[in-house]
Amino acid sequence: MKSAPIYLDGFATLPLANEALEAMLAAWKQPGNSGSPNASGERAARIIANARAEVAALVGATPSEIVFTSGATEANNLALVGVANASRSVSERRRIVVSAIEHKAVLEPAAALAAEGFDVAVAKVDAHGRIDLEALATLLDENVLLVSVMLVNNETGVIQPVAEVAALAHAIGAYVHTDAAQAVGKIVIDVTALDVDYVSFSAHKCYGPMGVGALYVAAGMPVPSPLMRGGGQQSGIRPGTEPVPLIAGFGAAARAAIDHLAQGETARQSARIDRLLNGLASRQLRFTRITGDHPVVPGSAAIAIDNVDADSLCAQLAREVSLSTGSACTSGQIRISHVLEAMGFSEQIARSVVRIFCDRTLSDTEIDRAVDAIVASIHRSQLAAGEVRQ
Repeated sequence: MKSAPIYLDGFATLPLANEALEAMLAAWKQPGNSGSPNASGERAARIIANARAEVAALVGATPSEIVFTSGATEANNLALVGVANASRSVSERRRIVVSAIEHKAVLEPAAALAAEGFDVAVAKVDAHGRIDLEALATLLDENVLLVSVMLVNNETGVIQPVAEVAALAHAIGAYVHTDAAQAVGKIVIDVTALDVDYVSFSAHKCYGPMGVGALYVAAGMPVPSPLMRGGGQQSGIRPGTEPVPLIAGFGAAARAAIDHLAQGETARQSARIDRLLNGLASRQLRFTRITGDHPVVPGSAAIAIDNVDADSLCAQLAREVSLSTGSACTSGQIRISHVLEAMGFSEQIARSVVRIFCDRTLSDTEIDRAVDAIVASIHRSQLAAGEVRQ
């Protein structure tokens, strides 16, 4: 039986932690609706409360500040559209500021608000994918309602200066949202230190299950208007029967992430990606780390490989190594990634960029095998194209 491909596509999703799987199975074995006035309902409510506390602990929040959603996409929509709708009757501010490299789950809600009369301004980034704070400052005035800048970019891994963004935004009285889907569980997050008002999370980006996420709403901040109407669960912000097993898995994944981070996981993640990149370099593979000297989430790299079509490489390696180009949520687009476009990349260079994330389950042996497979695939392609080798 052939082994599964070596998984280096951790920006798209991460393996399910054993702790999360066990928590989900335990919850599934005993059904219960947290709204039911019986022992099963009470048990479900306790599971949700415990998971809410665990997710809150992971980001330095209090449990009452966590609202469960179906994922970061819904959380982003709730933060942008929900906050904008809640503010219509109490504020004359009508400008939303987003960065040029936001996930489509932020850019599309912003575009929808623009169609409804809001002024959406886009803050540029530098050539290595970090938001230009000076350029951002020129967009901020007394008409800005909300500024949304992601904590970690999903294509480059660059950690954005969200605390500095928050300081600029709060100085003019604006609210601050950050999409932290790619950061939660991978780096230490303290929402108080970041001084942000709304934060989006996704469980499957931190070794939890797909289909569940959360929005942090800081105490005292305007409560987003709900996107749906229903039974009033979660104080009416996000109505609907809570998916107890998924929430249990999210909580268990959060608890495991706290433990791993406390035990030095970030250093091990950095060692994994260094091993992979050093392995490629030792095999004379020519590539450039497109993020320059900017800090990136540990375990990640976005590299432009000389004279390689990244889409073709990923396809050729599909049975051996799982890699991807650009955002998995916008795969299939003919035009280059909007993130790379915002960084000023030509189409030729952009098409050579591969994103890599070495998750915490990878062994050194698997990393070395991935290096062998990547180099071998590129060499086969070069020989087939007629490259003369001295």
